[in-house]
Amino acid sequence: MELLVEPIVELVKCLGRSACTYLDYHSKFNEVVSDLRRECEDLNSQKEEIDSKVQTEVLWGRKRKREVQRWLDDVQQINVAVDEIEGKIQRVKWYSRGHLGKLVCSKIEGVKKIRVEGCFRDGLVVDRPPTHGVIMSNDNPVGEDSAKEKIWGYLVGNEVRKIGVCGIGGVGKTTIMKHINDELVREAKFDNVIWVTVSYPLDVIKLQENIARAITGDDKQRLPGVEDKERRAAALRSVMEGVGRYVLILDDVWEVFSLIEVGIPEPTIQNGSKIVITSRSIDLCQKMDCEIVKVEPLSFQESFNLFLDKVGQHVLQIPNLEGILKLIVEECGGLPLAIVVIAGSMKGEVDIEVWNNALTELRELVKSVTGSDQEIFKRLRFSYDRLNNFEIQSCFLYCSLFPEDYPFLRKQLIEEWIDEGLIKGLASRKAAYDRGHAFLNMLVKKCLLEKTVGLGVDFFKMHDVLRDMAIKSIGPEFGYMVKAGMKLTDVPDEPGWGNYLQKVSLMRNKISKIPLGLCPKCPTLSTLILVDNYNLYEIPESFFEGMPELKVLDLSSTGIEALPNSISNLEKLSSMRLRWCQRLRYLPPLAKLTVLKKLDLNNSRIEVVPQGMEKLISLEYLDLRDCSNLKEIPMGMLSNLSNLQYLFFNRLKIEAEEVARMSKLETFHGVFNDIQSYNYFVKSQDFQILTDYFIKVGESLVYSSTTQREAEVSFNYCDLGEECMVLPDTLQRLKIVCCRNMRSGLNKAALLEKATELSYCSIEFCKDMECVVDLDSSSCPVLDKLEKLCLEKLPKLSVLVRVEGVATPPHVFSNLKTLTISNCSGMRKLLPLELLQAFQNLEEIDVDGCKQMEEIIASSDSDASSDKFTFPKLRKLLLEGLPQLKSICSVKGVMLCDSIEEIKIFECRELKRIPVQLPLLDNGQPSPPSHLKEIGIDEESKEWWESVEWDHKNLLQPFLKYW
Repeated sequence: MELLVEPIVELVKCLGRSACTYLDYHSKFNEVVSDLRRECEDLNSQKEEIDSKVQTEVLWGRKRKREVQRWLDDVQQINVAVDEIEGKIQRVKWYSRGHLGKLVCSKIEGVKKIRVEGCFRDGLVVDRPPTHGVIMSNDNPVGEDSAKEKIWGYLVGNEVRKIGVCGIGGVGKTTIMKHINDELVREAKFDNVIWVTVSYPLDVIKLQENIARAITGDDKQRLPGVEDKERRAAALRSVMEGVGRYVLILDDVWEVFSLIEVGIPEPTIQNGSKIVITSRSIDLCQKMDCEIVKVEPLSFQESFNLFLDKVGQHVLQIPNLEGILKLIVEECGGLPLAIVVIAGSMKGEVDIEVWNNALTELRELVKSVTGSDQEIFKRLRFSYDRLNNFEIQSCFLYCSLFPEDYPFLRKQLIEEWIDEGLIKGLASRKAAYDRGHAFLNMLVKKCLLEKTVGLGVDFFKMHDVLRDMAIKSIGPEFGYMVKAGMKLTDVPDEPGWGNYLQKVSLMRNKISKIPLGLCPKCPTLSTLILVDNYNLYEIPESFFEGMPELKVLDLSSTGIEALPNSISNLEKLSSMRLRWCQRLRYLPPLAKLTVLKKLDLNNSRIEVVPQGMEKLISLEYLDLRDCSNLKEIPMGMLSNLSNLQYLFFNRLKIEAEEVARMSKLETFHGVFNDIQSYNYFVKSQDFQILTDYFIKVGESLVYSSTTQREAEVSFNYCDLGEECMVLPDTLQRLKIVCCRNMRSGLNKAALLEKATELSYCSIEFCKDMECVVDLDSSSCPVLDKLEKLCLEKLPKLSVLVRVEGVATPPHVFSNLKTLTISNCSGMRKLLPLELLQAFQNLEEIDVDGCKQMEEIIASSDSDASSDKFTFPKLRKLLLEGLPQLKSICSVKGVMLCDSIEEIKIFECRELKRIPVQLPLLDNGQPSPPSHLKEIGIDEESKEWWESVEWDHKNLLQPFLKYW
């Protein structure tokens, strides 16, 4: 066939240049495909090199430039597009190769263009603004004044370089240091205050990573060279030597270690730095050459004040109770943890009989106390007993199966409680979650779990003393074996597995092998957790044969490649979690597992659906997200799983008819091939019971959906020329990516006026879009609840809202808080005057890379008047990479935004004037806005700053920062 191409070319020359071009693409098809692959390899090599350089710079406290991040995003996007083309290459018919060859050639040019743009001659990073540390506590400290004063004196003085804060468990060492940490941060006594929790057992690599992350503020920071200890130590030492004078607080240290081997520079008078260690062991602190500060139990009055603070001062109003209160406080032994937990367990009690009984129970527990640990364990056991609810007690005990200082996510913890059967007897998954929330809140209220916040997410932690109490005082009678985070390299041998065992946790160890023939006899074992043993590649057939009652098996984040066939005989198994088993390709037949309720294969590499899966009639939870090797789900299989409540696909496309017949489905994350299928599902009756959904329509490669989302729909690579998008009433988030034939984006959404919960909308890479909303259209959407609008790479976008000849409805965008526009090259004016009244709730305006942008607020026809533009809630104004920007508003106009906190203007050299008006004091004099924190400009714009006009600019100089 290929031999015919040349004579055909000669024959069709008379038909015109287009036919010749087509045949040229056809004849060179294999060649251009090879060129594309080679260009992509070069581009990704360039990306890896830039990534590596940036990571190294970040270790020194620097931050990648926004244009570098944009370039990395472009690389990711071009890789997605090339992946799509690769799929077409595999399926292309011989006669269609000319058309596809043309597309391949155009993509080669795109890759070359991005490679050229990746030559960052001005560097990859900028310096971060200085950071002093993180505020750790909001509570007011009670007592312990002597120890705090001594520690503070050592820190601000020159005599002592290393301080050891010692005392028994629960005496308040960590609490004291949290408050000192906060005072150091607020008073900026040091350049950096670094807090790291160490815990038992000591893991040097983890300690090094955590110190580096605390310094850089990057939660994903990694040091080079996992195996090369000297290289890692040298890298950390370089980082620490580059942050100026610091205080390093190492909390909860259990083992002596060498600072030099870890990479921590020895603190000296010359470098001005200090190290504080908290530990239960005085001997340990002495061996690490620390000046000892011993934290003593609270005095009775301090204890009583703390107890009243936690239980509520109102208890003093209960007749005859004060004497009992004092006796209970005495039994707490001056230990703050015991006081807080016991007070929490009694909060809300008003009957004196209940208080009397509590005193009796507490005395009974405490009178047999021996040893420093037991001194507090018995007191804490009282609060556990006071829960008076076996289910909540079991939920509390379950938390002890995890390593010390393990941060629980709310949803993850409740999900595992459900798997364990600790929350049962409820018809729906939502009801089970609701009860789990109630249990978790109760444990926090009773001070048995601690709620913390990190990266905007709620975490929950179990105090290490409470965990010890649960394991040592309660665990054995419940049949717990907990060896989590102990750095084990082997599983315990058979004598270590007792007949009494019910739950075994070996998670987060370094187990690489289970011996052949090992067959623990555990007739009552119900839960086995081997999570985070990354080097565990194989499990022998015999291992599960002595576990006939096993109900929960968690092998997540292990290296297993296949499960043994003996899994098929675990007929009591109800939950099998295999998340992030990225080598797992095979599961044995599952037909006998008829009581299995949960199968989680998220991010595994299984290649086919397990045999007998259609027999899992009890299955309620199925997670197959990011199973990149799984190519299809057999037709009709899902229809057999009639009890499914939770279904998660994000790569495989499934038939809408199958999903629509699942009458119990509450959570659905999946992909439909086209808008017609999607519309069919959304209109179905069973869709109405969904409480959580993330639906993709069209191509599934754009977003991997690795985080939990509620009520989101994403249209990717769809043709929106004819079909309208039917949006659910409950929709909260809407994404439109790389869609064709949509000139006015949200006018294509049918029933949008009913989507009253829509709060987020993102539209990206839609080459035909000219406006977001066309008010002249008969299908005008209502967007009065929208809070965040993100627009990126829309080359034809000229206006947000087309309002020609139309009176603007006051509710359009009336609740918008964040407006982000990036790389929309056709946009010249951002906010037309007709719409300003609708933007009164704006809190953030971020415009980036819009090369033709000339004005933020469009000028009126008559520019002679002095206009005042009010933005009463605006906190952030971010303008970057706008080379044509000449004005923010009219020549004589001013912006009234006293709420402004942050103004950043980068690479806007043509901007002559900043119209933000300063508020006036009572005496009529101008003053910086009361909330203003920073005015940021790029390093190259110093001359621009000198020339730019801003009334009373001299008052703003203290807020100026160069990036």
